[in-house]
Order: sequence, then structure tokens, then C-alpha cells
Amino acid sequence: MSALDIILSVLDIILGISMVILFLVQEGNDQGMGAITGSSNDSYYSKSKGQTLEERLKQATKLVAILFAVVSVVLYFCVTKGF
Repeated sequence: MSALDIILSVLDIILGISMVILFLVQEGNDQGMGAITGSSNDSYYSKSKGQTLEERLKQATKLVAILFAVVSVVLYFCVTKGF
């Protein structure tokens, strides 16, 4: 196992753990029965949702998930092909 394999393995583990933590920190979708009945809640919060901590957590989770997938694929090729 080369140094690159070890570095990618550690990075993959760190990204996986951080993805789980980011996922658990996020709040759930609390629309409940309101989504079924069609009621809407147009408030200042819903209009400025892109600037909230919740939206930033969602974006960070997406970024970490993409990085995790890329590092996992690169790690797979490094281990199987011996790069």
C-alpha cells in the first residue's frame, strides 16, 4: 500500500464521518400534513431560505457527498490498478 493509498483512505474516512455528522445536524422537513392538504406558508423565512444556516448545511452536505464519491472512485482505481 503506497502513501497515496493511505492518504486517500484517511481522507475517505474523514469525508464519510463528516457527511454523516452534517446529515444528522440538519433539521427534518416539518411540513407534515400541510404538504398533503396544499397549504402554503409564505413567510419571510421561506422567502429568504437560501441564506439560512439550514440551507448552508444542505449545500455543505452536497459538497461533502460529491467529494466523498470522487475520492472513493480515485481510491478504488489506485488500489486496483496500483497507481
